[in-house]
Amino acid sequence: MSETPAFLDSGRPPVPDLVVPRGVTPFFLPGRPVRGRLVRLGALADVLLTRHGAHPVIMALTGEALALAAALSSALKFQGSFSLQAKGDGPVKLLLADCTDTGELRGYAQVNKERLDAMVAIDPAPSTGALLGKGFLAFTVDPGGGAERYQGIVQLFGAALSDMALHYFETSEQLRCMVRLACRKTDDGWRASAFVLEKIAGSGGIDPALNDAAQDEEWRTATILASTLTDAELLDDTLEPERLLYRLFHAEGVTVDRSRALSFGCRCSRSRLAGILEGFSSDDLDHMAIDGDIVMTCEFCNYDFRFPRGGVTGSAA
Repeated sequence: MSETPAFLDSGRPPVPDLVVPRGVTPFFLPGRPVRGRLVRLGALADVLLTRHGAHPVIMALTGEALALAAALSSALKFQGSFSLQAKGDGPVKLLLADCTDTGELRGYAQVNKERLDAMVAIDPAPSTGALLGKGFLAFTVDPGGGAERYQGIVQLFGAALSDMALHYFETSEQLRCMVRLACRKTDDGWRASAFVLEKIAGSGGIDPALNDAAQDEEWRTATILASTLTDAELLDDTLEPERLLYRLFHAEGVTVDRSRALSFGCRCSRSRLAGILEGFSSDDLDHMAIDGDIVMTCEFCNYDFRFPRGGVTGSAA
């Protein structure tokens, strides 16, 4: 343990310093009302998911959430963090993934193990809808620094996480989108990917010869072509994004924008947690201590921070 006082120790826990340089690949179809993003977490998916030792169905769901958060955050112009949060009454009580404007990614799921074990004993591959049950899905942009957060919330609707995201866009944003998510364990470890298409509103960058009906037809064509995409293609690290996008849209033409990096993004630190402990009374701290230590676990990176009780001063009673 560091000898630095807890409130001054800003050190990170021992987490991998892993960056995926081409985690997000934006693209568009020139002259057509279509743009999108291809997200591949690569080895980052395995690092993020295996830290928790969860059931494979939970790891797959969390991986999809991480890829979706990366895809949606990269479409926004913001500073701070973008988060996806699903709360339900099913075995998965909470699903959370967030991504900063610089591509730092983290996530976890809170699970009732007994209920999950009972469910997978009957159905080894339950749907996301069954895992989450009834509840809500929220997308939040948090600028940080005490600034106002922006949040959209809808009821959970659909069998898959992609269905739930589409329900949000249709009901809250009135956007026409297509969402594909994939996550599974491969020969190289866990991999997760997202593919998002969006119909551009307005006329910016669209061929002026295309009227509304023609634009709708272009959008329909793009979604038909994109529907041929397979999970194997999404999760194949050796298949370059440009080659994959060319396979899908070579007849329509496709242009790739500058890629964005993704990284292991847990933002916990001893000093931040020490600041939380300082707000508790001495009596509360005494009750928290076990064998002389107070243990605080970061749910995102699954790391236990230990604080000697004698080194933490509580608030005045």
